[in-house]
Amino acid sequence: MPILHAILLGLVQGLTEFLPVSSSGHLALVPWLFGWDDFGGDPALEDAFDVALHLGTLVGAVAYLRDDVLRLGRAGLGWLRTGGRPEGDARTACLLATTAVPTAALGLVVLAVAGDPGDRTWLVATCLIAFGVVMWRVDRRAGAGGSSMADLSFGRAAWLGVAQGLAFQPGVSRSGVVLTVARGMGVERSEAARLSFLMALPVVSGAALVSLGGLTVPSGWWAPFLAGTLASAVSGWVAVHVLLRVVARAGLGGFAAYRVVAGLAVLALLATGVR
Repeated sequence: MPILHAILLGLVQGLTEFLPVSSSGHLALVPWLFGWDDFGGDPALEDAFDVALHLGTLVGAVAYLRDDVLRLGRAGLGWLRTGGRPEGDARTACLLATTAVPTAALGLVVLAVAGDPGDRTWLVATCLIAFGVVMWRVDRRAGAGGSSMADLSFGRAAWLGVAQGLAFQPGVSRSGVVLTVARGMGVERSEAARLSFLMALPVVSGAALVSLGGLTVPSGWWAPFLAGTLASAVSGWVAVHVLLRVVARAGLGGFAAYRVVAGLAVLALLATGVR
């Protein structure tokens, strides 16, 4: 794999993991668009590279959200030691833990039953369009105001976890689904964005840990692996920074428009036979 390809895929992964535009969809579309075949049909090698990119993204997100992670982690551990009714940051930590349970359960089911779906570029494009429209409508209806993540009930937190766990189809977007459902529940835009980031951390960490057991880097692949991981870490940090500011000021309309335009462009390329 050329180093340039590794860096570009790392940048794509980091930026799109937390922006509501589908990282898995973009990682499928970019090689398809440029005709890259860097892994030579080796799914194990492709999966290993994907794990490396996700680890880089995780590092970038944790670096940006370190204050939140440390504060909520301390509060959650303190509540475990003392017990009682969780309040404040301890309650938020418990809500985030609640979201992780159904996501993890659904993820294990998907791993057990899902096979290789083959080339479904048209489906990725369709999901980009459909869920972009849904995200825009829900965000517009919810308006600029709303509640904080700490105001959620544990039942609603569980439903958010279910929504995150069901967003495994490339083109759907895990962060996009969480943002959409949270906005539908009345959570304020910036709070919904921060919630989607914090919900992603245990999911990405768990998926990476599960995959690390069988992860091997072939001889000659260390340079592209390291380059891609570093690029995804930097762009993941940037994506968190950008989304928090853009969503607070302009809402999700711009991201929804991008999804629709990108999806239509892919369908047009397929229909005309250009790709």
